[in-house]
Amino acid sequence: MSGIIDELTWRGLVHDATDGLAALTARQSVTVYNGFDPTADSLHVGHLVPLLALARWQRHGHTPIVLAGGGTGMIGDPSGRSAERNLLSRAHVDANVAAIRQQLARFLDFDNRTNPAQLVNNADWLGRLSALDFLRDVGKHLTVNYMIAKDSVRSRLGSEHGISYTEFSYMLLQAYDFQHLYQHCGCQVQTGGSDQWGNITAGTELIRRALGGQAHALVYPLIVRADGQKFGKTADGAVWLAPERTSPYRFYQFWLNCDDADAVSYLKLFTWLTRDEIAELAQALTDHPEQRAAQQRLAREVTTMVHGAAALARAEQASRALFGGALDALAAAEIAEIFADVPSWRMPRSRLAGDGYPVLDLLVDAGATASKGEARRLLEGGGIYLNNVQQGDMRRMVTLGDLLAGAYLVLRRGRRQYTIVEVQA
Repeated sequence: MSGIIDELTWRGLVHDATDGLAALTARQSVTVYNGFDPTADSLHVGHLVPLLALARWQRHGHTPIVLAGGGTGMIGDPSGRSAERNLLSRAHVDANVAAIRQQLARFLDFDNRTNPAQLVNNADWLGRLSALDFLRDVGKHLTVNYMIAKDSVRSRLGSEHGISYTEFSYMLLQAYDFQHLYQHCGCQVQTGGSDQWGNITAGTELIRRALGGQAHALVYPLIVRADGQKFGKTADGAVWLAPERTSPYRFYQFWLNCDDADAVSYLKLFTWLTRDEIAELAQALTDHPEQRAAQQRLAREVTTMVHGAAALARAEQASRALFGGALDALAAAEIAEIFADVPSWRMPRSRLAGDGYPVLDLLVDAGATASKGEARRLLEGGGIYLNNVQQGDMRRMVTLGDLLAGAYLVLRRGRRQYTIVEVQA
């Protein structure tokens, strides 16, 4: 148990913490919670920082609580935002909580006999709290002066949008959550991103003033890429944990394509690899950066953890397709996704019927070559591939039997110049 703060520190996960927390965790096991507001029906890769940190707390003998913000999610946290959030309906929030609940079991052990993880929903107590009780029992303990001194509120007060009373009250609601878990679950520690420091320490202050108790806060750094951009964002938007939102292939590619400058820190933050294993990968990255061993290990570890070994195998198979790997085992959706960014051409299925379609005509019509003359030269030189199989016969006829997943043909000239042909009824 004494090692949790040390582990979080070497992994780069401690941005700030209250005095005495390290000593407390060295003496005894504690109950620690982290809240997740259900603003979507899936968590995203940014949530992996606090979620994996909770799992690390559990492995060190402490009891983790995941708080699903079914109540606070209907209000919206102003932290880190310049404008008011759109309010979600109760039904929408409840549906998001149910979806997120299923994702948590991949990371936390809810069946551990010694320190099982717990999942709570603050709608269960906030929904029963009357406005009068809230103002009497919570509001009187924290002054407006105290609240507006917090960065999350002060930054909004100075913005053109201002802050509504609804979002201004969020800090008090989160503080009350901490008090409730302190009283009913013996929870002494709350964690979160560094932008949550004001909200979390409001909870420790409420516990001190209302109950005469002592509670603690620890916040993790907000992850920013080496180029200064926000972590977890791509040209297509956020990278989600739900495969319906971000496919395992795209998820795998996100980690595989991370910058050298980020790879080692990501291994510390997002994997269970040991200090020695990560040091070895860091050395390999220095000695042979072109091999990208750190990124490959990172992509494998995180994809397996989130989506499972079978999904990893398919993601790796799909990735190999771009480098000439076999395509015949891929599903239509995987082919469409892998080659989503390459030139494409649509043709009617009827052209492949009977004797088929001359490969020379296909190459020109699809735009893979500028002319039949160029197509002949490339075929003679071994530079044309159909479905990643090298072609050399200029009289070759492409037929329905060549279709991948019944719908696609993949043309390639040279090593990486692809054209995808979508065959329609």
